[in-house]
Amino acid sequence: MRKVYHKIIHIAGNVITVEADDVSYNELAEVTSARGVSLAQVIRLADGKVSLQVFAGSRGISTGDQVRFLGREMQVSSSEALLGRVFTGRGTPRDGRPEVTSDMVDIGGPSVNPSKRIIPRNMIRTNIPMIDVFNTLVESQKLPIFSIAGEPYNELLARIALQAEVDVIVLGGMGLKYDDYLKFKNTLDEQGALSRTVMFIHTAADPTVECLMVPDMSLAVAEQFALEGKRVLALLTDMTNFADALKEIAITMEQIPATRGYPGDLYSQLASRYEKAVDFDSAGSITILAVTTMPGDDVTHPVPDNTGYITEGQFYLRHGRIEPFGSLSRLKQQVNGKTRPDHRAIMDSMIRLYSDYRSTLEKQSMGFQMSAWDKKLLKYGKLFEKNMMDLSVNISLEDALDLGWKILADCFDRNEVGIKTDLVEQYWPEAKK
Repeated sequence: MRKVYHKIIHIAGNVITVEADDVSYNELAEVTSARGVSLAQVIRLADGKVSLQVFAGSRGISTGDQVRFLGREMQVSSSEALLGRVFTGRGTPRDGRPEVTSDMVDIGGPSVNPSKRIIPRNMIRTNIPMIDVFNTLVESQKLPIFSIAGEPYNELLARIALQAEVDVIVLGGMGLKYDDYLKFKNTLDEQGALSRTVMFIHTAADPTVECLMVPDMSLAVAEQFALEGKRVLALLTDMTNFADALKEIAITMEQIPATRGYPGDLYSQLASRYEKAVDFDSAGSITILAVTTMPGDDVTHPVPDNTGYITEGQFYLRHGRIEPFGSLSRLKQQVNGKTRPDHRAIMDSMIRLYSDYRSTLEKQSMGFQMSAWDKKLLKYGKLFEKNMMDLSVNISLEDALDLGWKILADCFDRNEVGIKTDLVEQYWPEAKK
C-alpha cells in the first residue's frame, strides 16, 4: 500500500516538493486539492525531498493538500484501438471518446539493443520529388526538418502522412496552435488516413509537462506497433518546443544552465528520443521525421546544433521548398541504387546543373553578359524549381525521373548533361521515340 503525504513544503511554478521516501524517478503521483485530482510526475530526488511536476498546474494547490504516489511510471495503451484516435500529451482522449486502457506499456524506456537491429535497406516513398529523387527517406531513418516559423512544415508533415508507404502513422504535436491541430486532424480525416493514425497533441494552452510527454508517448506506441511487424512513421512537431519545455522546467528547478539557458543534458534528452528509430530483425520498423524550428534561422542554435550530431541528415525547408543545398539523407545510398539504373545519375546531374544555375543568377545580378550556356541554365533552373522543388508537385519516383530527363532534354543537348552514354541512350526522350 502506497503512503499518502499531507505536507507540501514548497511550490514553485507548476513544481511542488514534498518530503518522502521509497520514491523513484519519473514515478507518478496523484495530487488531491480543492480543484480535484491531478496527476504529477517525479522530476527530481534530492536529500529526501521529492519534486513533482503537476500536469494540470499548481494553481489552487495548498501546502496541506494530499499527495499519493502510485508506484509506477506513466503508461500508455498499445492496443490497435488507438488507431484513428486523438489523445493529449498525458494520454487522455482529446476526441471525446472513451479511454483505452488495454495492453498498457511504460513510456520512456531504453532504445533497442543493437543486436536486434538490421541495416536500413528499404525506401519510403512520399511522392515528393525533392525527397524521393534527391534525398530519399529510408525506413528506420531519423531525420529532422530544419525550418523557421512561418514555413509550411506542418503541411509538409501532413502530406507525408497521407502519402508515405507505411502501415501506421504516429503523430506527436508539441506546442501546436489549436488551428494547426484541427488542420492535421481534418486533413487526415478527409483523405482517409486517420484510420491508420494515432495522434498525441499538446497545444500551446496545455500544461508544459504534457509537452515533455508527447515524444515518449508517441514513440512507445510506435515501438509496440513495430514489434507487431508494422512499418511505423513517427512524425514529431516541433522538437524546439520540446526543448523549450525542458528549459522552462530546468529554470524552475534552479538547475545550472548551459548554452542559451538550455539544460546541460539537452543532447542526451534529444538523443534518447531519436535513437528509438529502428529496423527490427524479424519485425517491423520505426522511422522518425521531426520538425526542428530554428529561431532567427540560426543553425547554430542549441536545438538544431545538437540535433545535427544525432540524426542521419536533415531537410532544410526554406521559402516553401526543400532546399537542395544543405538537405541531406545520409542513408540514401543504401536504397537509391536499387530503384532504377538512372536514379543516381539524374540526382547528381540535376543538382550539379542547378548549382551552375545559382552561379549564373549571381552573374546576372551583377550585370554580366549572358552566354548561350548561361541562357540554357536560366531556362533549366526555372523548370527545375517549378517541376521538382515546388511542394505541390505530387508524382511517383519513376514519373519524377522521367520528368527529370524531359527537363534536361528541353534545355540541353545530350552531350552537355554529363551522364553516361548508355543511360542517355536508354532514357533520353528522343531515344525512346
